[in-house]
Amino acid sequence: MSGKKTKLVVASGKGGVGKSMLTSALVMLFAKEKKVVAVDCDADAPNLAIWLGGIRKWDKNIPVIASARPEIDYKKCDGCGLCAEKCNFSAIKMVHPVKSVKSGVEQFNRVKGKPKVNPFLCEGCGACEAICPKGAIKLKPVQNGEIKSAIRRLAERKKNYKFHLVSGQLFPGETGSGKVVDKIKAEADKFDYDLMLIDSAPGTGCPVTAALRDANFVILVTEPTLSGFSDFKRVLEVVNYFKISWGVVINKWDINPKLSKKIENFAQKKFLGKISYDQGIFKAVSNLTPVLETNLKVKNEIKNIFKSLQKWLGR
Repeated sequence: MSGKKTKLVVASGKGGVGKSMLTSALVMLFAKEKKVVAVDCDADAPNLAIWLGGIRKWDKNIPVIASARPEIDYKKCDGCGLCAEKCNFSAIKMVHPVKSVKSGVEQFNRVKGKPKVNPFLCEGCGACEAICPKGAIKLKPVQNGEIKSAIRRLAERKKNYKFHLVSGQLFPGETGSGKVVDKIKAEADKFDYDLMLIDSAPGTGCPVTAALRDANFVILVTEPTLSGFSDFKRVLEVVNYFKISWGVVINKWDINPKLSKKIENFAQKKFLGKISYDQGIFKAVSNLTPVLETNLKVKNEIKNIFKSLQKWLGR
């Protein structure tokens, strides 16, 4: 991939396997020789900035409008309840029956109630707008997240280097993390870079498929547990569907050497390396100290993984 803009995604089926830790270290290593932009695409729980030592002040804060929510004009609404009936997410309920007085006699009119939208259940699909016979419902765009960017500067052996960091955050209770990831990547694409390193969300959902779109290579991080190996196979199905080249890293390999060997045999030539379990990592991240700025054993293990990636990128 020499001479081209390359997008490298770090993904995992299971959460908590060390994906962000590995991404942060690779960002720092590649930034010494390439123009790098680091992208945190785990919009539901971004933490790449923490693994990179924290950001005191972000350079940019961009609002994200990637979803919509229905607004109801009650002057037009006749309370037919069709919107509530057809909502697949049960986000609309008919509430507050209405009474009317005709000829001095109190009676219930035919109105069942007023439709109310639960914003925490609404997916903004637009079915209610399409189904409303009175045209009383219109989708209105809402801000459901934000994107932050900053330049991270580091120094090692009197040599200064820097990289751009772009991170996105989905607001609590909002939906559309996949769309937010698309906008995060679009913002990152504005920078001049040789290599974009993307820290994906765990799993196989919308934010993951959005992160994988147009990727050149995927590092799949797993751990030697039954759930870790099973979830690794699930996300691998998604990667293979998109026909993306991939490699495997086993984190905490020494907690179950037997299963680690089984995963390594499964990966065969796609095995990139393994990282030991070390409680010192937790102490480092709690002190906002990047792994590469420690004397932990994992530092050299990640450097070996970096060398394997350099060979692939040099093709």
